[in-house]
Amino acid sequence: MFITVTRSYDEMSQRAALLVAAHVIVKPDTVLGLPTGSTPLGMYRELVRMRRETNLGFSRVATFNLDEYVGLPPDDPQSYDFFMRTNFTDHVNLRRDRVFIPDGRARDLAAECRRYEKLIERRGPIDLFVLGIGQNGHIGFNEPSHALQAETHVETLSARTRRANARFFGSVSKVPRRAITMGMGTIMKAREIILLAGSKEKAEAIKRAVKGPVTPAVPASVLQLHPACRMFIDSSAASGLG
Repeated sequence: MFITVTRSYDEMSQRAALLVAAHVIVKPDTVLGLPTGSTPLGMYRELVRMRRETNLGFSRVATFNLDEYVGLPPDDPQSYDFFMRTNFTDHVNLRRDRVFIPDGRARDLAAECRRYEKLIERRGPIDLFVLGIGQNGHIGFNEPSHALQAETHVETLSARTRRANARFFGSVSKVPRRAITMGMGTIMKAREIILLAGSKEKAEAIKRAVKGPVTPAVPASVLQLHPACRMFIDSSAASGLG
């Protein structure tokens, strides 16, 4: 695991965007795994700027979203489908038929998880996966547990995760209780992974992910086992590393 500590959130975002852009330039049909949340927003803004100012091309790129809330329609402002369109996919020349997001409104959620997993297998492997990290060490919506599920599945969100996401919904009572998420096994099949963290609130999770044992109690710790994983974290997120 290679760790780059940046001076600021903006520098972290720029470095991550440059790495994504390099993959797209070298391999125009790159398959990307992409996250949502506040952490990657700076990276998405930088990629949109690159598209606008340098004509960086995404027309052959395929993207797979890491997760989606159960029950939210795509036009709900808090759905991850809406998030991706608003912050990234509608602002670059990605083809809609190459943008893949789990259907959180599927009638048969187990079947939807299997469909999404098979789609990743057919289109993949994912060349570059960009990840964030939760305050409790979760990756995607893979919550701390005694055992992690390997493939795409429905996860019941922890109280801590729902409290952390309540700021987007206005109230914790409005945060969905379940989400579809890729499993850690699916994530670990990516050829390369970068993890972003940019706040003091993530410092303890980063410390446990990097310095602690590999354990399902800290899902991010599994990334220690990946042969090509790097972290871009700002100085506040790195404060627990010593």
